[in-house]
Amino acid sequence: MSTTLTPAVDVRRAGDRYATRIDWLDSKHSFSFGPHYDPDNTHFGVLMVSNDDVVRAGSGFDTHPHRDMEIVTWVLDGSLVHQDSTGHSGLITPGLAQRMSAGTGILHSEKNDAVGAATDVHFVQMWVVPDESGVAPGYEQLDISSELDGGGLVVVASGMGKHASDRAISISQRHAALYAARPAAGAVVSLPTSPLAHLFVARGAVDLEGVGVLQAGDSARVTASDGRTLAAGPDGAEVLVWEMHATLG
Repeated sequence: MSTTLTPAVDVRRAGDRYATRIDWLDSKHSFSFGPHYDPDNTHFGVLMVSNDDVVRAGSGFDTHPHRDMEIVTWVLDGSLVHQDSTGHSGLITPGLAQRMSAGTGILHSEKNDAVGAATDVHFVQMWVVPDESGVAPGYEQLDISSELDGGGLVVVASGMGKHASDRAISISQRHAALYAARPAAGAVVSLPTSPLAHLFVARGAVDLEGVGVLQAGDSARVTASDGRTLAAGPDGAEVLVWEMHATLG
């Protein structure tokens, strides 16, 4: 991004998100999704979807298509079974990074195969636009639990050259990277220095420098991100952060 950006932080509260609630799904959408359309809230940077989903036991998303999208899924609680038309399958659990590249077209399903009322799966699914359309579909997953134990930002998925030597899954978007962190109570984490950064508080609470307290489900869209810090609340936190050097349109 060559345009000079004005520093700004746009806080979006959990309760203001669009919501889809049916018998087996409780989904909250940070951006326009499905029937929830707002022309002023279709994306931030190259991030087009950030859905906070809870799926009941024995149910889930039946086989459905995607095309030309990089889809990253991050499980917070429970487990999610992935199957797709390229022959890949996987059990996604907390601490496991997972990416599906839809490319020229892919069919997949995501199910909570658990049995019992107390076995919901809670996950965040994020979609970013790829660098180019028409690439071959693909799938990748990687357990990064041990890295998360340190409490700092850990690269989950990246297409950026500076992460070539990091142990992370790849995405077909050279201008973006996703990080996760699980800071303990009072621990401090710095956001990336980048034109755009998207912070989502997945669990607990954080005090974001110059902004204030963000609770679980809150997000902040940071323009001209300058490495400002966040401090985890009394119960610790889990955060997801996108670093982005491009936007759509």
